Amino acid sequence: MKTLHSTLLAATMLAVTWSGPAMAEGKADRAKKAIAVAEAKISAADTAGADTLLAVDQAKAKQALADAREDLSAGRKEEAIETANHAAMIADANLGQAQRIKAERTAARVEAAKTDAAIAQQQASEASQQAAAQQVAAANERAANAEQTAQTAQQDAAAARANAQAAMEQKPAMETTVTTQNTGRVAAKKVVRTRVVKKPVPAATSTTTTVTQRVN
Repeated sequence: MKTLHSTLLAATMLAVTWSGPAMAEGKADRAKKAIAVAEAKISAADTAGADTLLAVDQAKAKQALADAREDLSAGRKEEAIETANHAAMIADANLGQAQRIKAERTAARVEAAKTDAAIAQQQASEASQQAAAQQVAAANERAANAEQTAQTAQQDAAAARANAQAAMEQKPAMETTVTTQNTGRVAAKKVVRTRVVKKPVPAATSTTTTVTQRVN
């Protein structure tokens, strides 16, 4: 019995001797892996813009990572694992928040661009309509001027036709000469001339006949 008891005790002590370094080495590996994961997540958050968009929170994640490295160097493996996991959690939150902020800003820029485009299109349409209205007004003015010119030309033509007609209807002046001869003695020759002149007058007026007698 003593021999069996001694054998069991030796085996137990050997197991403890072997399991101690194995467990310690396993925690160190876990701490290193946790630190590596935290580093990767912090780097991803920085790439997403968390270092500028969420500078304070990202600084907390980096400080936790530095603390985890220090714990591992000091042999505080459990603390290193816990601190590294905390750093990774902060980095995860920062990554998601940074992505949301960037998405919201991108959407806002898109909406602003759409609004600017709509305003520019409206202004262009209004300018086009205004230009068209000005062109129509100018065309109407030219048409009115042309119509006025045509009316004036018609009036001038009518007046010219009236003057021509009056000139055609005008009669030549008539001249009457009366000669008296006396065979007994020479007497002064008396000449009576009668001139009838018809002057052209405008329409709706009477014609005046002037008789001129001239004695030579």
